[in-house]
Amino acid sequence: MVLIGNIYVIASVAVVGGGLFGFDIASLSAQLSENSYNCYFNQGPNGPPFTNDGADCSGPHSLVQGGITASMAAGSWLGALISGFVSDHLGRKYAIMTGCVIWIVGSTLICASQNIGMLIVGRIINGLAVGIESAQVPVYISELSPPSKRGRFVGLQQWAITWGILIMYYISYGCSFIGGRDSDNWSAASWRVPWGLQMIPAILLFFAMTFLPESPRWLARKDRWEEAHEVLALVHAKGDRNHAFVAFELQDIREMCELERTFKDAGYLDLFKPKMLNRTMVGLFTQIWSQLTGMNVMMYYIGYVFGMAGYSGNANLLASSIQYIINVVMTLPALIWQDRWGRRNTMLVGALLMCCFMFANAGILGAHARILPMDERTTPEQSMSLTGSAAKGLIACTYLFVASYAPTWGPVSWTYPPELYPLRLRSKGVSMSTSGNWAFNTALGLFTPPAFENITWRTYVLFGVFNAAMFIHVFFMFPETAGKTLEETEAMFEDPNGFKYLGTPAWKTRVITSRTVALEHGDLETAKAREPESRPTVSTTERVGDNKEMR
Repeated sequence: MVLIGNIYVIASVAVVGGGLFGFDIASLSAQLSENSYNCYFNQGPNGPPFTNDGADCSGPHSLVQGGITASMAAGSWLGALISGFVSDHLGRKYAIMTGCVIWIVGSTLICASQNIGMLIVGRIINGLAVGIESAQVPVYISELSPPSKRGRFVGLQQWAITWGILIMYYISYGCSFIGGRDSDNWSAASWRVPWGLQMIPAILLFFAMTFLPESPRWLARKDRWEEAHEVLALVHAKGDRNHAFVAFELQDIREMCELERTFKDAGYLDLFKPKMLNRTMVGLFTQIWSQLTGMNVMMYYIGYVFGMAGYSGNANLLASSIQYIINVVMTLPALIWQDRWGRRNTMLVGALLMCCFMFANAGILGAHARILPMDERTTPEQSMSLTGSAAKGLIACTYLFVASYAPTWGPVSWTYPPELYPLRLRSKGVSMSTSGNWAFNTALGLFTPPAFENITWRTYVLFGVFNAAMFIHVFFMFPETAGKTLEETEAMFEDPNGFKYLGTPAWKTRVITSRTVALEHGDLETAKAREPESRPTVSTTERVGDNKEMR
């Protein structure tokens, strides 16, 4: 079989796995304001369950709705944890394909749901698939990407998520007219059809993955060196096995594998040993903080927020869709410039901006919103009412929050963790960090509806505090990885001149993408001139020179 070697095509295909997460977010968030969904799964006083009598049904109880939302994230937590074992044994490529099969099974159950219990089981199974894909797609892409563009290609995962959200949201919007949105004649097909259509990307991804190469670093760990060399040449040098950068990278991988042969088979407990604990915490909190920004709360429950601002029915869906468009468009700058900006500065700027907009929303609601008594609420979660300029300000700050997250924490939270771990622990390390994402996604899915119902505008204060805390954490503990090979990042954490068990102090690390670009093009003189004054290991340019002399 002829394998595809173009890294743009490889990354574009693989990140469809990330798009499945986006499909899930929109396929649920679009349904929360639909009468067909609320009547079919109704538990409240308005409209009897499982009939089409009466408009404006109450839907599931707020805690039950939180459980429905969180069930996918709970499954994803488990899927992320087991993905390390699957990836290490089957390979990165076949781990992604396994996730596709699981997604198809889960989507079938969701589409055929007869009650809330069946819906939750289907979402848990879908979550297993999303957990595997979200953990191993970044690993796969990072191990194939050139160092100077690794942020761009791994960041495509986030862009795929935003496209998945946008596409599924408009599919759900179109299907919402089946049977009539707000009439007594609603139809379950309005949510069954989009939940069935979300199987299509997984089917396409499964077959497309057969034409993509396996990770060269996974092949090297299995002592399949000829195949590893072939893949490196195919992806980085259009098949030229003698290209200087291919020789350099192969030698780097060989040295790392030889070093790692001195270790026994790595397990999850190795992530918590003294020399690895710092990296484990940084990777884990990268994903935890990405949830505590409040972005996924905005994605899942945006219908509640805009309902408080006076939007309902089609107007709510259309206003909500604008934020998904912003999410797609504003992710683009990170894909183009993330490797120049670096990971660290991007996260700092994003945390600061999101902190400001969360506190702004809290201030607007606290000062101007009217807390509604329970008998005046459309749903228990729409606990406040806002009109006039204050409502417009709430919507504007919500849009600006999304525009701040999209080019910063969105893509970087996927790019950063695979860069932190040595080869022997990379799949398990990323699995662990991604499990943190889903554990907190689960908690927030459960927490947010009751929070809107009970503590109202103070929900935003909480997320504002989280964003302030993450700024401080990033400044002191998150080093810069942009422009470094995965093996050079390992050396940074092992720097004998840095702090014990921490390596080079985070605030002293710098972006070195320009040097790496020169290396990738074989311009050794330029790369040598841009070499950092102090490095914990032998110069990479010297090693390329040595490889050329050996040949």
